[in-house]
Amino acid sequence: MTLNDPQPLWIHAVSLGETRAAGQLIGALRERIPDLPLLLTHGTATGRAEGAKLLQPGDRQCWYPWDTKGAVRRFLRWHRPAMGLLMETEVWPTMVAQCQDAAVPLWLVNARLSAKSQAAAQKGRWLMGPAYQGLSAVLAQTDADAQRLRAVGAHVTGVTGNIKFDARPDAAQRAQGLAWRQAFERLAGKRVAMLASSREGEEAQWLAALRAQMDVATGGSDTLAPALQWLVVPRHPQRFDEVEALLRQAGYAVSRRSVWGDAGPLAGGHRASGDGAPCIWLGDSMGEMALYYSLAHVALLGGSFAPLGGQNLIEAAACGCPVVLGPHTFNFAQAADDAVAAQAAVRVADMPQAVEQAQALCQDQARWQAMQIAACKFSQQHRGALDRLADAVAQAWLAQAV
Repeated sequence: MTLNDPQPLWIHAVSLGETRAAGQLIGALRERIPDLPLLLTHGTATGRAEGAKLLQPGDRQCWYPWDTKGAVRRFLRWHRPAMGLLMETEVWPTMVAQCQDAAVPLWLVNARLSAKSQAAAQKGRWLMGPAYQGLSAVLAQTDADAQRLRAVGAHVTGVTGNIKFDARPDAAQRAQGLAWRQAFERLAGKRVAMLASSREGEEAQWLAALRAQMDVATGGSDTLAPALQWLVVPRHPQRFDEVEALLRQAGYAVSRRSVWGDAGPLAGGHRASGDGAPCIWLGDSMGEMALYYSLAHVALLGGSFAPLGGQNLIEAAACGCPVVLGPHTFNFAQAADDAVAAQAAVRVADMPQAVEQAQALCQDQARWQAMQIAACKFSQQHRGALDRLADAVAQAWLAQAV
């Protein structure tokens, strides 16, 4: 790298979800600025791997530096970004201060701030107050996010919406999942329910709720046969083996996506094992959520049944998959509340109620179809944020390049 190299637009996307959102923004920016030089940074291995797919010749990618003066100064001196974009939530005090000193405009885009994070920032206002105040611009997802960000000192310049609504699910995955679902329903006479993006502890909650429901249905007998075909998709790949062991300990056979190939779960995965144990499907692949949401008739949203704030329901809605939410959705509060109001999702108090709702929904064809239609409409009605955000960033980039 030399001083003659163009100064890049730096985009920081900490993990997988933020990197996928960054990928949407990068595509839209390249339509507006074809020769855009790019620097992409991450904080997790999954984010970095996804980000590598976005690179073009001349682009750069590296790890996000430790938030110390020395590391940040070396990072800025070496890469010389002309402008920085932080995706969604990543605000680091030293980074903001050093960008100010180096005259690098730093924006927080597709920005969100939960009430819990707001309280933490206000408690540590001596540290986080200057960090939020030092951002050059903040483009928030929702009015509620904007209000919370202003409360911690951020200069909110606009509310552009959530660009994740503009993502289009992979068409091939959608077709594959729908085909498998329809074929399985014809063959087995069952509907598919999914525990989606589950986090540690939630699978155990779900197994206990499933056992309790079956005990009621069978008068306390030892049968494990569930009324639905269940698919479990853990959030983190390092937990795939752990979740399989948990399922087998509970008495189930396990059929993993990694052995289905193109034949799908119909290659024996729906049947009981040789010792009579019914089978749970395990989604042990990355980047196939569109396939899983299309395979399922209903999804229980992981991260919302433990106090973790919930995972993103937007992709489920885009695939027309009704969602059952637990009580903890503070990471995506507005999207969750809007989905419930649109009747694309239903909220319950705990995992036992979630299992009951999944069963009831799959038995009520009219209600299921209504929620499926509502989910698609909900997704479509919230699109447009990507163009608004890309226009704002492109305008600022071109202005500073003059």
